[in-house]
Amino acid sequence: MSISASYFNGLSLHSPKSQSFKRLLSSHFINHVQVRRVPFSSLHLSERLNFPKVRFQHISASAIPTVDTSKISFRSKNPKDINVLVVGATGYIGKFVVTELIKRGFNVIAIARERSGIRGRNSKEDTLGMLNGANVCFSDVTQMDILEKSMGDLGISIDVVVSCLASRNGGVKDSWKIDYEATKNSLVAGRKFGASHFVLLSAICVQKPLLEFQRAKLKFEAELVKEAEEDEGFTYSIVRPTAFFKSLGGQVELVKDGKPYVMFGDGKLCACKPISEADLASFIADCVLNEDMINQILPIGGPGKALTPLEQGEILFKLLGKEPKFLKVPIEIMDFAIGVLDFLVKIFPPLEDAAEFGKIGRYYAAESMLIWDPETGKYDADSTPSYGTDTLEEFFKKVLREGMAGQELGEQTIF
Repeated sequence: MSISASYFNGLSLHSPKSQSFKRLLSSHFINHVQVRRVPFSSLHLSERLNFPKVRFQHISASAIPTVDTSKISFRSKNPKDINVLVVGATGYIGKFVVTELIKRGFNVIAIARERSGIRGRNSKEDTLGMLNGANVCFSDVTQMDILEKSMGDLGISIDVVVSCLASRNGGVKDSWKIDYEATKNSLVAGRKFGASHFVLLSAICVQKPLLEFQRAKLKFEAELVKEAEEDEGFTYSIVRPTAFFKSLGGQVELVKDGKPYVMFGDGKLCACKPISEADLASFIADCVLNEDMINQILPIGGPGKALTPLEQGEILFKLLGKEPKFLKVPIEIMDFAIGVLDFLVKIFPPLEDAAEFGKIGRYYAAESMLIWDPETGKYDADSTPSYGTDTLEEFFKKVLREGMAGQELGEQTIF
């Protein structure tokens, strides 16, 4: 899901002052991968065969062996003989996961919509280019019958399912449709076709579930764990990352143009250990074969110390060689907006998602993306694991050089 300042675009249409508020939100929100409904599937490999609704391109059919996973543990095989199904493959993190798995030599089957990307802007050809090296199966993860038929048409068994699914906007219905139902469809279908391991991209914020998408994710997590408890031949890895780089880059261009860096409160409310897309994809790929990562909930952040919004702003001003200039916004302004929306929902139920978006904004403006210690009632930066080599400072440098192209934050608005 892409949670960003765009939740509040509707509020900024007629208010110049709210532009700073909008910029603030863009630097605090975690962004997840996306999936949507799609039509019936097609598999793309390297040659055309006379099967209905099946077109082959990129990789020869012989590259995907049919194996009996009930007799052979996939972990004892070479990566080239391991079939990994990726759902949410065209999402923000999903694209990087597919690339990383291909680089490691796995046979990757990527499930994608016929029109992928924000507002379905990517055609089949665009998707094939984006997922070059994977076997692309166009299908619909929200429809179990279509998904199962698509996977049956592949004519192969699946060893591992990697789910990068997440609702795009965090709305109530969308959260349950994607974060729970579609993700469960991928588990059920994967199991039907032989999968004995499931890698789930979740989110570290589910530790304090105050939002609908968090509850949906936790419900699936619980069912995934139960599946492993009931079948000793099945394993899982649940990955809970902290903030992504792109969610912290929304103010780079504005500060570069001389605007102040905007933050809530004193700028210390929400710390995180931001992680790059590539490093997170590498960590997720580790979960496929690393037995130390099975049947584990794995919170993960990027390298280095946890950074508050204040520290993030200071890094940016240092790179620009400018004197720090901050605009501090009271968190109470969001509490007021949420209160109004909650009242309106009682009269106008269709505003349910708008109220939820407000709560999402409030959550990410105040809560740290670190391990939560329920005993102390505090976030623990030292206990939050670090991984990878990419730093936020290097990301800021890149954005200053190249802009935020390819780092779109989503399409949702509050009205």
